[in-house]
Amino acid sequence: MLNDILNWRYATKKMDPSKAVSDEKLERILEAITLAPTSSGLQPFEVIVVKNPETRAQLRAAANDQAQVTDGSHLIVFAAWDNYTTERVDAVREQMETDRGMKNEGLTAYYENLKAFYFSRDERTNFDHAARQAYIAFGIALVAAAAEKVDATPMEGFDADRFDEILGLRERGLRSVVIMPIGYRDAGEDWLVNLKKVRRPRDEFVKLVA
Repeated sequence: MLNDILNWRYATKKMDPSKAVSDEKLERILEAITLAPTSSGLQPFEVIVVKNPETRAQLRAAANDQAQVTDGSHLIVFAAWDNYTTERVDAVREQMETDRGMKNEGLTAYYENLKAFYFSRDERTNFDHAARQAYIAFGIALVAAAAEKVDATPMEGFDADRFDEILGLRERGLRSVVIMPIGYRDAGEDWLVNLKKVRRPRDEFVKLVA
């Protein structure tokens, strides 16, 4: 079943601007993103859903004029924390204690040790780590969209600095790392839609260490 979904999906090149993703489908995709695993449960990124046509037109110009940014129904932007801070890490721990209805000394000690580890590293290293966590959720988002029969296009070809400026991310301690337009394929216009999916041969790609 999962492999059928993955065979169905592809990086959609031409989306039909007349078809909108329903609120219900969008919510299920966002819930899947929320449930994605991240290191120490920190979820060190935010997800920005852009529907506004004028804003998406600006973002398209900063994304090498890729039409999916405006022709899709929504644009989902994954923006990682620019650094780990006491406030951010403590907020996660405090939410865990509140939601689970218990204060755990072991949990407190764990996150204190985690802060000591993160704070010993430079900002760029911490941002790169946060960005990798965002990519885990991004991969799950692609699968979740496919499960909803919603098309999605993974994109790194954009001016991150310009995206950050348009969306006001830097002042919120965020930096855009990857984007995903979602919508519905225009099967009559997309040159890629009917081409065979090509992947490296399994024996070249997967190695078993027994």
